[in-house]
Amino acid sequence: MTCVLIIDDHSIVLEGCRHLLEDIGIGKIFEARSVIAGYRLYRREQPDVVIVDLAMQGQGLGGLDLIRRMRQQDSRLPILVFSMHGDPVIVSRAFEAGATGYLLKDSLPEDMLEAFETVRRGKPYLNHDLAVQVVLLESRNRSNVPADVTPRELQVLALLAEGKSYSEIADNLGVSYKTVVNACSQLKAKLGARNLPELIRMSLEYISSSPGRNGRTELAHHRGQLRG
Repeated sequence: MTCVLIIDDHSIVLEGCRHLLEDIGIGKIFEARSVIAGYRLYRREQPDVVIVDLAMQGQGLGGLDLIRRMRQQDSRLPILVFSMHGDPVIVSRAFEAGATGYLLKDSLPEDMLEAFETVRRGKPYLNHDLAVQVVLLESRNRSNVPADVTPRELQVLALLAEGKSYSEIADNLGVSYKTVVNACSQLKAKLGARNLPELIRMSLEYISSSPGRNGRTELAHHRGQLRG
């Protein structure tokens, strides 16, 4: 029987998570309303999956610290962060601390169940929109992309690096063909590219895969790995 520990200081969240998990047959569910109580329950019960909010503090221990401690105890423990914070910096830090998955609290119930089942199988989970934001943040941090390049333009740049056409980029992002054309025009001006082939070459330089990724971009890697 799968044992789940939910650590959150909001009663409504605890109740909602419990009902969702009970509906799929999870019969052993523990709840904690503080970081300290959550860590003690974790040590005592050794749950199979932990669902934790980040926005909690207690006796110098916060949500990220709690994740690190649990990860030190068990390198394979599935940890799903259930948070109201969609800032890609916070998301990235949660994964760095050891989270297996990350889900926003305004997600649909079916998304919650998908995230839970994914991390329970030991696979990472992050929805597409957040994954894109995290990858773009990481790309900007490790490259010399000009600061005035917008998140949308970075998305276009990443898709160009994947070899996508204007039409494919428009379909992928859910925007018009004209929007993609305009974004590429802006990118040419900001990056100093004289034409489309040069822009594509620059996209491969700015948003490229690390060695051993078979030529896939970071964005493609996250799409394939973070969704489960």
